[in-house]
Amino acid sequence: MDGSDHLAHERSKAQFDVEKMKIVWAGSHYAFQVSNRIARLVAGDPAFRKENRAVLSRKELFKNTLRKAAHAWKRITELGLSEEEASWLRFYVDELSYAYVHWGMFVPAIKGSGTEEQQNKWLSLATNMQIIGTYAQTELGHGSNVRGLETTANFDPKTDEFIIHSPTLTSSKWWPGGLGKIATHAVVYARLITDGQDHGVHGFIVQLRSLDDHLPLPGITVGDIGMKFGSGAFNSMDNGFVRFDHVHIPRSQMLMRVSQVTREGKYVHSNVPRQLVYGAMVYVRQVIVVDASIALSRAVCIAARYSSVCRQFGSQINEISGTGVETQVIDYKTQQSRLFPLLASAYAFRVIGEWLKWLYTDLTQKLEANDFSTLPEAHACTAGLKSLTTSAAADGIEECRKLCGGHGYLSSSGLPELYAVFVPACTYEGDNIVLLLQVARFLMKTLSELPSGRNYKLSGTTAYMGHMEHYLIKYCCNVQKAEDWLKPNAILEAFEARAIRMCFSCAQNLTKFADQSEGFSELSTDLVEAAIAHCQLIVVSKFIEKLQQNIEGNGVKQQLETLCYIYALHLIHKNSGDFLSTGSLNPKQASLANDQLRSLYAKVRPNVIALVDAFNYSDHFLGSVLGCYDGNVYPKLYEEACKDPLNDSVVADGYGEYIQPLLNQQLLNARL
Repeated sequence: MDGSDHLAHERSKAQFDVEKMKIVWAGSHYAFQVSNRIARLVAGDPAFRKENRAVLSRKELFKNTLRKAAHAWKRITELGLSEEEASWLRFYVDELSYAYVHWGMFVPAIKGSGTEEQQNKWLSLATNMQIIGTYAQTELGHGSNVRGLETTANFDPKTDEFIIHSPTLTSSKWWPGGLGKIATHAVVYARLITDGQDHGVHGFIVQLRSLDDHLPLPGITVGDIGMKFGSGAFNSMDNGFVRFDHVHIPRSQMLMRVSQVTREGKYVHSNVPRQLVYGAMVYVRQVIVVDASIALSRAVCIAARYSSVCRQFGSQINEISGTGVETQVIDYKTQQSRLFPLLASAYAFRVIGEWLKWLYTDLTQKLEANDFSTLPEAHACTAGLKSLTTSAAADGIEECRKLCGGHGYLSSSGLPELYAVFVPACTYEGDNIVLLLQVARFLMKTLSELPSGRNYKLSGTTAYMGHMEHYLIKYCCNVQKAEDWLKPNAILEAFEARAIRMCFSCAQNLTKFADQSEGFSELSTDLVEAAIAHCQLIVVSKFIEKLQQNIEGNGVKQQLETLCYIYALHLIHKNSGDFLSTGSLNPKQASLANDQLRSLYAKVRPNVIALVDAFNYSDHFLGSVLGCYDGNVYPKLYEEACKDPLNDSVVADGYGEYIQPLLNQQLLNARL
């Protein structure tokens, strides 16, 4: 049986409607139709081919990326694609370029922080690609600590201008994508100073390069920060640095939706609530969570398909002759226990990403109605879930590489570049540990505001904290046999008990410190663990909520239930120390969870290939020889090896200078 036969056989085992599952994964029938159409459009266009990325030099890679970005814009305008369709096209091109930051951060920053007049001026230019923008916040010396930014914007009332300046080396803007070589403009975040008074960090639109010859404008030193991790990956992007030497910009280029500086130099707040600015941050982090589900699902798809094609060892092999039928790698229990929880995590993160879209829409409507009641929770949710999902996805991609054995290390497997592209998500838009500490502060504040000694009604993701008395005094897990772990309430209560007991323990320990900031620092490790427990509870609860909805398709809901239970029970297995130390479970119940988990692996096994097929990724987008849809892995591996530039000649370049003298024992006399 060759690779294609293996995968065809696996697909024949499916116990559910794969086409309906594709719609569930996409989010809606409409989203599936649009994304599927655009994916085919990109995959069928030779201009978007990406097979040779790993062997290109940095300059070749960068120029090739510029070509693809230009071709993408050409196709968008020729076809008259909508904003949503254009976004899908850039997504499926799957190559990081200046467009990633221009559309993902520059344009949203102006939409979120610019006045109506500013939006009319700048968005017209940006959306027609008459200017190319970047988002210049991070500095050489400051990343997560935005309040510590050093770049200044000093208002000069004589000229009615701001003077943008980098007072120190560490105030150099560092990392913005597109900044190094391409961006003509940037939203620059700097300390607003009027009449010697510092008003904190604000955004300013600053032109960086001439629109005539693309040279940097006077007072601006700009360039690329250099090679980054991995081959291909973010090296197709010109992440850059910029230093400002007293650069003058008109006062009108301060983003003034929330606060303004008058002609006289007076700093005033507008009638627009300052909290609206946080909506953009919630949006960006929600997008990152969706990205985490996509990145992890790509890795899982590759590992699952290759694990089904690859055969190694087996009980039916003759020990002397080595003949016989070897076992599919996916049938080894050790492979299943590593791969199947990652498959479940990909689906869980997709569910939570869809929920966060709803949360963002709900938050936006409330903020526009001057209702800020849910903002702290929304901030904590997106911060914590961004941290949880990106860390798990990054670790999961690397695990999938190892699940593919030695071949997973090849660039042609697609996994090394996938990891290199995604792993920065653990630090950009908020370092993951810093974000978890923000969640912990929110949780400690929520607990401190609860009336003591009785249950209290809370809503949202902290509703379980209103049952303090129940979980601290009365709760006792009633799981008595393995099948009890298939009851949603049993799972939810175990996760709620663990989270609230870990949070309560941290809150109690904080009271032992006279200085709360010292206590928070000393207990930061425990607080991070409590925040993780809270965030894992959110994912589990939202996955269970998803199962309460009307889900179309034969067997689709049953598969989602299995994946939900695998996700939850694997977390119990992985974090059994927390569940046991808090008394949320006893050792017998933890052992039963593990027993049920093994049963679920057997249940999901026949459907694994169909479940990754439901991601609906084309071979072009997946970019992996090991994960190709037809399963013809080995011929394609050989074909890719033969394409390597080292194989252009039979005898290696350098043989005559370095190898022949060595073999002829003439190395000492050779002129190296």
